[in-house]
Amino acid sequence: MADRSFLAWPFFEVRHRDFADRLEDWARRVVAPHEGEDERDVDGTCRTLVRLLGEAGWLEACVPASHGGLDERLDVRTLCLAREILARHSSLADFAFAMQGLGSGAISLFGTPELKAAYLPKVAAGRQVAAFALSEPEGGSDVAALRTSARRDGGHFVLEGHKTWISNAGIADHYVVFARTGGAPGAKGLSAFVVDATTPGLRVAERIEVIAPHPLGTLAFESCRVPASHLLGNPGDGFKIAMATLDIFRATVGAAALGFARRALDEAVARVGAREAFGKKLAEFQATQLRLAEMATEIDAAALLVYRAAWTKDRIAERVTREAAMAKMYATEAAQRVIDSAVQLWGGLGVTRGVPVERLYREIRALRIYEGTTEIQKLVIASQVLAGAKG
Repeated sequence: MADRSFLAWPFFEVRHRDFADRLEDWARRVVAPHEGEDERDVDGTCRTLVRLLGEAGWLEACVPASHGGLDERLDVRTLCLAREILARHSSLADFAFAMQGLGSGAISLFGTPELKAAYLPKVAAGRQVAAFALSEPEGGSDVAALRTSARRDGGHFVLEGHKTWISNAGIADHYVVFARTGGAPGAKGLSAFVVDATTPGLRVAERIEVIAPHPLGTLAFESCRVPASHLLGNPGDGFKIAMATLDIFRATVGAAALGFARRALDEAVARVGAREAFGKKLAEFQATQLRLAEMATEIDAAALLVYRAAWTKDRIAERVTREAAMAKMYATEAAQRVIDSAVQLWGGLGVTRGVPVERLYREIRALRIYEGTTEIQKLVIASQVLAGAKG
């Protein structure tokens, strides 16, 4: 059983503790049976998990209360708790939850009343699978280098270009797509649109297979006509919309990593308590105890950074660029180290396909890359430190 003493920290209110208790019980009963299902049908599993999460009301945390959600504004502490708990039980359950939030967050923040009414209640109910389409073949971390274009044509925008590494590609019902609408250089010329998956001119050009299977692919936009009413904010607001959305969800990536790490520690403790070598339990060896101590400390340090960022966003700051970058960077890197240690303690069995620590080893790797690589987070943190020194 994972350590839950952190719920007593002052970052949380009674409603957060109640949410965590209820979700923990539900995840144990409903989500855990899906862990380790045939990875060849991740599309079907993800659709099932979105439906289950929606029917149980957990996706209400992903949209504002005005449109079927839990809180008047997205509560980052709740989102982080949800991702940590779900990730500990099933990586695909965490993925399904996270994408409902990320793929609708820009609509919650910048959508017109009509767009919010059309999409958010369905997202909360698990009847609409959401996706976020930002990355391109030549523009991942460098958002300002995006080349996909959106040309105004009467009451529509015509999109041309490609997006890649798009989570939920092929199963999403809508995509929030970022494209260049003007001649302004770099980030200033970007805009954001809500594009239905059935829109003519939009197709899934490729499905991408990765070490930990998820619905992932490349989108092609070929004379794709999107109603002008599906523009989020104003033309040129795209970079601001992307950063505001990531500012909310970046810390939740750290929370997912935290869930993976807690599961890895639990698996390691169980293994060393049961396995004997040289006449005694592995847990009795000092070397094992030292490794466990390092794992537990890294987990607590990551949790402090994740929930510090979430609390700061919820309570005292509109932007948490520095805090979220620190949380994402440290928690994902620490989780990689914790999981590696768990595999080492499991020995040969730890690299056997299908064993929990082996699955975690594959799952954690991508978190150090998506929504801003570790290297990008370091640059963000350094820029914030330097800016503070000038002030």
